[in-house]
Amino acid sequence: MTTAVLTPAALHRCLADETRLTLTLLLCTEPELCVCEMTEALAAPQPRVSRHLAHLRRAGLLRDRRRGAWIYYRLEPTLPEWVSTILEASRDAAPPEVITAHRRLADAGTASRRQAACHAEPSPALFSSTSGDIA
Repeated sequence: MTTAVLTPAALHRCLADETRLTLTLLLCTEPELCVCEMTEALAAPQPRVSRHLAHLRRAGLLRDRRRGAWIYYRLEPTLPEWVSTILEASRDAAPPEVITAHRRLADAGTASRRQAACHAEPSPALFSSTSGDIA
């Protein structure tokens, strides 16, 4: 899939949305995040987070990679310098939503610990052994 050429107007349209701004600024300080980590950080439903991530990817701000059933996102490594400058300035003036999201991410632990929890299989204790229903 091709991405659009990132123009100043397109960048500002992307960052004008609070969710997309928060996601982008999280990825300014984290090398890569799984969708479930971002869902936890924003305390937002996964479909909403995924929709905004897809918008950012199509705009050319993010790059994704699949690892099994999980998708990881990072900032596009070939972003023009003018975009990096705007993102750095935005990160330095972090709005409260971004600070809260960073705090939630930090509270969840290291990246490897967050990913282990995110990718864990449901506990067998959650299921009844006789009926197969959730206990």
